This record gives sequence, C-alpha cells and structure tokens, in this order.
Amino acid sequence: MRAVFRKAAACAAAMAMVAATALTGCASGDGSSASTDGSGQDAPEEGVQLQIFAANSLSKAMEEVQAIYTEQTGVTFADTQYEGSGTLNEMLGGGAYADALITASNSTMDTAVDEGYVDAETRFPLFTNDLVIVSGLDSTLEDVTLEDIASGAYTLAVGDASVPAGNYAKQSLTTTTPPCWISADGTVGPDCSGKEGTFEGTPLEGKVTEGSSVGNVCSYANSGDVDLAMVYSSDVHRFGNVKQVGTAPFGTHKPILYPAAVCTVSEHPEEAKAFLEWCFTDEDAIKVWQEWGFELA
Repeated sequence: MRAVFRKAAACAAAMAMVAATALTGCASGDGSSASTDGSGQDAPEEGVQLQIFAANSLSKAMEEVQAIYTEQTGVTFADTQYEGSGTLNEMLGGGAYADALITASNSTMDTAVDEGYVDAETRFPLFTNDLVIVSGLDSTLEDVTLEDIASGAYTLAVGDASVPAGNYAKQSLTTTTPPCWISADGTVGPDCSGKEGTFEGTPLEGKVTEGSSVGNVCSYANSGDVDLAMVYSSDVHRFGNVKQVGTAPFGTHKPILYPAAVCTVSEHPEEAKAFLEWCFTDEDAIKVWQEWGFELA
C-alpha cells in the first residue's frame, strides 16, 4: 500500500509541474502578443521617454509633432531643449544627456560628429529653410533686396557667430556691391563660414545688432530697434509680429539644411532613430512642418 501511495503521489506531483509549466507558457504568450501593434511589427517599448535637443527655430512645430507621436505610439518626451545649434553642442560637450540632436546647419552637426556627440551612421538631412529679410509689422518697407541693404540706408539685425541663421546672413552679405560683411579669410558667399569676419569698413559699419538667437533677432525688428532683420522663413510663422519683405537669393549662402542624428549616449537609440524617421515620413507630421514653414530635405 505504501508503494502504491508513493507512486500515486509522484504521479500527482508530475502532473502539477506540467500544469504549472503550461500556465507559465500561456502567460508568456500573452506578454508576447502585447508587444506587437497589430501590424506584425514590435510596438515601442512601454515607458520610453526621449530627450530631444533641437534648434530654436523648430520649437513650435516640434511641440505639435511630438504630441502626435505620443498619441500614435505611446512614446513620451522629456523637456525638449531648444537652443542655438552651437549651444546644443556645448551642452552635449558638458555632459548633458540627449537621445537625438537636430541642428540648423551642417557645420554644427559636423562638430557634433567630430566630437563624438552623435552616431555619424544615423545622420541625415531632415529639413530645408529659406533665408528671408523681415521688418516690423508697422514698417512701410517692402520688396527689399540685398543691394538695398548694401546702400547703408537701413539698420539691420542678424544672429551672432553661434547662430546658424546669422552665419547664412553674413554669407549673403559678402556678395553685395560693395560687400556688407568681410570674412576673415576673404572667402565669399557659400564658400565662407559666416562666423569670423567684420562689418567694419562696409556700408553697415555701426548699423548692425547681433542677437544670440533668431528670436532675439526677430524681436529687434518687431520693436523697431532696427529697420530690417535676416532670419529663416519659418521664424516668420513661429514668432509673428514681423513680416517678410525680401528673400536672400539662392546661391548667396550655403543651402540651409537641418541635419538630424541619434546621440551616442542615448539609452534608446532604436526608438530615437524611429522617431526621426517618422518625422520625415508621417503625413500628419509633414503637414505640421509645412504649416510652420519647413520643407523636407
């Protein structure tokens, strides 16, 4: 009887183990099915939060785009940092954390690559923009050209050396007759960096105010501190209170590109890459970018 009892007990124990294993498998199967979004692709990891560093000029559009992405995927965003592109690089160099970087010029992204802040393999051009001449809403100026600026009849605001829009503006100002900005190495137009040079000895000497951001540059025109300012076309949409009165001709400055890349310190590189690619391809996102004056590269 004892032998029979022992055999029965062993059989019961074995059956219990089989049942437990089956239950565990079922639970595992439930978790697996929850990791897809119904399209056969893995859904974003639950609880992922991305930290984006983006050029100042992207702020308004980016806020709308991020809200759409969160609604579509569940991925959320930390307090996105909007600064001048040079400042963003300085922050990364100082140890700040970011998952993705979007700058307003190739040169600032070149620096990010050279310094190891971003993965060069993930870099691609995201947006283009136009360089425009603006004035305050109350101004009577219209159809202003670079040659009009070269007459010396107007005061002007541009970004300083750390602001890509200012670099592009100074590149354009080297092409006027006479030149309104002289680069330190004597290069002109797209061939110069627009970073080192002077207004001294030009028609604009003593007539230029340099701002540390495109927002500041727009405010100088809006307040009437200067007659004109040179900013991106998207800034007219973003800040308002200024109106476009001219455009810097294509070819007087380097192409205005906004490159994007995943940061090397990112703890979510695949999710960061997916977001950047979505910005470039999603119809709802593209509509937002266009409404704010950006064009896909």
